Amino acid sequence: MSQRFSTDVLVIGGGAAGLCSALNLAEHCRVTMLCKGGIESSASHWAQGGVAAVTNPADSVSSHAADTISAGAGLCNEMIVSTTVAQAPEIIDSLINWGVEFDQSQNSFHLTQEGGHSFRRILHVADATGRAINERLTERALDHPNIELFNDRVAIDLITLDETVKNSKHCAGAYVLNTSTGHVEVFQSKFTILATGGASKGYLYTTNPDGSTGDGIAMAWRAGCRVANMEFNQFHPTCLYHPLNKSFLISETVRGEGGILRLPSGERFMQRFDPRMELAPRDIVARAIDHEIKRLGIECVYLDISHRPKQAIEQQFPTIAQRCKDHGIDISTDPIPVVPAAHYTCGGVLVDQKGATDISGLYAIGETSCTGLHGANRLASNSLLECLVFGTSAARDIIERLDTKLLQTKIPKWDESQVTNSDEEVIISHNWDELRRSMWDYVGIVRTDKRLQRAQRRIELLKQEINEYYSNYRVSSDLIELRNLIHVADLIVHSALSRKESRGLHYNIDHPEPDPSTKNTILSKKSVTALDFSQPLAS
Repeated sequence: MSQRFSTDVLVIGGGAAGLCSALNLAEHCRVTMLCKGGIESSASHWAQGGVAAVTNPADSVSSHAADTISAGAGLCNEMIVSTTVAQAPEIIDSLINWGVEFDQSQNSFHLTQEGGHSFRRILHVADATGRAINERLTERALDHPNIELFNDRVAIDLITLDETVKNSKHCAGAYVLNTSTGHVEVFQSKFTILATGGASKGYLYTTNPDGSTGDGIAMAWRAGCRVANMEFNQFHPTCLYHPLNKSFLISETVRGEGGILRLPSGERFMQRFDPRMELAPRDIVARAIDHEIKRLGIECVYLDISHRPKQAIEQQFPTIAQRCKDHGIDISTDPIPVVPAAHYTCGGVLVDQKGATDISGLYAIGETSCTGLHGANRLASNSLLECLVFGTSAARDIIERLDTKLLQTKIPKWDESQVTNSDEEVIISHNWDELRRSMWDYVGIVRTDKRLQRAQRRIELLKQEINEYYSNYRVSSDLIELRNLIHVADLIVHSALSRKESRGLHYNIDHPEPDPSTKNTILSKKSVTALDFSQPLAS
């Protein structure tokens, strides 16, 4: 029997962004959190590097902002950048109050440096910062009487109701699959926050966990929200290359601490691509590695940190050292085989400075959203910062609106009367594989118009097949995720085809130069439009 639940705020996603918003809200209202699996299922749990924040007296907020804007290749919203990096010290204080213990050195924070940063400003907990943050915040959430956590829940679609004011919509919650029982449940709420992460699982090779299937972006799009800058998919330059471990990230901090990229011959090569060499922004390093792999016909390049003292390596990179050791690689003596892999979705649901979307009562935060902070390429370690800043901002905005009455409209049950159990699950696995291979081959680090058009044709066929399947068979978590990934892949390709230039993470051989009249790519149900980059993405 399907169940109904009612709450003040529904948070879909259990990573850093969702937890931060829930903890800020819980002193004022009832919060319900939905997680696909356990704590380890969120992308933020696996974030190694840290949180970028100005705590070094030699550093400055203006320098952090300038580095963010430079990495963003002309597409950052400068107002959003300035306000976000200015709030970083306050965010660090909140994390410390919640029990996060950042590494110290001589009675101050131990700071690391990553690509694109002018100073050491990355606060970290060894090389497992995301895990430390998620564990502390989850402990606080589990202990709070106003927060109720539901695991094994996959949101299917948002519930929207028509409002009389301005002929608009209001989000009243979501239909959710309970993967333990197989039943679809109704979660009704005054406010809903999408904190479901990005969509890098749409690519064959990725650093992300299996749940990074673009759920929030796809649900918001289907509900009528605009999305922005979906063509900017960040490929992390250094993912461990090993047949038994295709998704393990080798943190940017390894390069920040002196790691050198080498060809199989031992030759260093980054000096041929950028004067900052290994500390160039991620888009430049990823393209350089991709170029060398294709030029030489090799399987990978190598990241060498062996010139550093063994004790320092094992102390700063215990997780990386152990994972590599498990596969016969001693990083204190051996270079690490690495390749680029899909890592971060810089675009997403269009939101304002409070995380609010086009639909009343609906917010999107973290990697699900497009705030204007990252522009055409995210600066390293700004992702956790964005999660926490906008998780806090969304919560504060909702708190001011809590006197809103829960809409009393009876939400209809999920109708399964016209569907049956599938006896063709193989369609899902085959379509999933075809989508991910097509995205990797045609919508990857280097693109062409012809490759994008090929991807578009294949995605359209896949979309038709899955829509037919979705209409006739009972939903499963695999079907829900594949449906979402296909919708997001469609948005990525449409965005990429509309950008007739190369900028940041979008590099098209047919349009190799940047266009002086820089615009954001804004997709809506009615049209594709472009906005001046100097203006806020949403009002």
